[in-house]
Amino acid sequence: MTSKGPAVCVGPDIDTDLVIAGRYLRTKDHSIWVEHVFEDLDPSLAPLLEGSVIVAGKNFGCGSSREQAAVAIREAGVVAVVAPSFARIFFRNAINVGLPLIECDLTCTEGCLVTFDLSEGWVEAEGKRHSIHPLSPRMQAILSAGGLVEYWRNQR
Repeated sequence: MTSKGPAVCVGPDIDTDLVIAGRYLRTKDHSIWVEHVFEDLDPSLAPLLEGSVIVAGKNFGCGSSREQAAVAIREAGVVAVVAPSFARIFFRNAINVGLPLIECDLTCTEGCLVTFDLSEGWVEAEGKRHSIHPLSPRMQAILSAGGLVEYWRNQR
């Protein structure tokens, strides 16, 4: 799986409440989530997310186990999230909803082009290519299918 997008940079320890505040979870309308994604971190981020790659600090997705955080990011059009580490349950939720995650301590400038290949195991920004530990073949298959539900539907 290869893709690219401009970097949207956020800091470390971004918890699921900063991704999508609990006050917006009374609805299952994903367009509401997209409108308010990262609102409590930076209200100007939501319009920048379509087609972007989020580049974050360590421990992205910490906090609650709510799957809605990964869904909100994916529905906002984010191509992938790059961070040195992810909260374990967020990592699994993201893969399950078809949101690629890349474990890498990537330093780059806001808006720079981030390119990656999950099959070959690399991510590149500002002319520097970094090797990453490739996702397992099953995780790559889940992402390629668009998430766990579609993956299992295709297994029939």
